Amino acid sequence: MGAWDIGHFDNDTAADFGGRVDDAEGAKKADVLREVLAAVAGTGSEGYAEGEEAVAAAALVAAQCPGGEPVTTAYGPKDPLPPLPEDLRPLAVRALDRLTAPNAEPLDLWAEAGEDQAWLAGIATLRAVLAGARRE
Repeated sequence: MGAWDIGHFDNDTAADFGGRVDDAEGAKKADVLREVLAAVAGTGSEGYAEGEEAVAAAALVAAQCPGGEPVTTAYGPKDPLPPLPEDLRPLAVRALDRLTAPNAEPLDLWAEAGEDQAWLAGIATLRAVLAGARRE
């Protein structure tokens, strides 16, 4: 894991993902997010290949929800995202739930680093924003 901090874009994979989002054309940006979120939502708890990207994608979706925090890191997309489809919100929740399930590899890796509780707190904040926005 090329991580240097627990932030949603504070790892090499998520930073590269931010560039991939920027490289996509307008409406295709949502497709990039959807692809990553769907891949994680559809895997078992052992899947981690797209986990860091899914957290970053969830942060971008949550940023457009009421109560969401803007993504202001230099490692996220440089260009503003167009309004994202609301159906990305429940997909992002499902992806986050997979990543934080018992025996999920991301959670185990953060636990080995002694940062599992801090990482889970960040994920819980994202999930709360996304789940709350689903009800509106």
